[in-house]
Amino acid sequence: MSFGSITVMFAQKEHAKYAERICNLIYESALQRGTGIAKRSNEYISAKIVGGKAVVALDGDKLVGFSYIECWGHGDFVATSGLIVDPEYRNLGLAARIKEKTFELARLRFPFAKLFSITTSLPVMKLNSRLGYKPVTFSELTDDEEFWAGCQGCCNYDILQRNNRRMCLCTGMLYDPKQPLEKQSALSPYWIMIKNKISKIFHLKK
Repeated sequence: MSFGSITVMFAQKEHAKYAERICNLIYESALQRGTGIAKRSNEYISAKIVGGKAVVALDGDKLVGFSYIECWGHGDFVATSGLIVDPEYRNLGLAARIKEKTFELARLRFPFAKLFSITTSLPVMKLNSRLGYKPVTFSELTDDEEFWAGCQGCCNYDILQRNNRRMCLCTGMLYDPKQPLEKQSALSPYWIMIKNKISKIFHLKK
């Protein structure tokens, strides 16, 4: 494969045909990592693509990466979710290209919204930090019930419930367009993960 042959673009309606493959990649990734990730249906992914809220990475006609955005809290918040890369195309910097394109899409469609992400992935935390996201408590994220209901497909949902939605195994990160950008340390994502784990050790209810 050639990295230069991969195109990362805003999804078009015709890309809805890849919905099933995207769902399979998301599910397989969760199994491999052994971490929680909310399951998504073919219909849900198709709706994001058709609605102009997704980014795809293509190597010719083969889908090799994906991510999407969703608006919450009457447009005050936008989540970037479902970042996935075909295992055969990992370690090529493709996740960064998809993340940057998804960030661009969110800023274009919702320029005044706060962008947020909840993740257990250190690489995603690194990408978020590079784009200007900062770690925050869940209370600073959207209180939209529909968003949190989407976590029900995650194997760690019971932890979120037991802690009254204050914390889980995921780390919350937020980009506020009203706040000036600060240069992030390369070590920032590691400190985020360490602090998050320590917090959970002391505060997660048994």
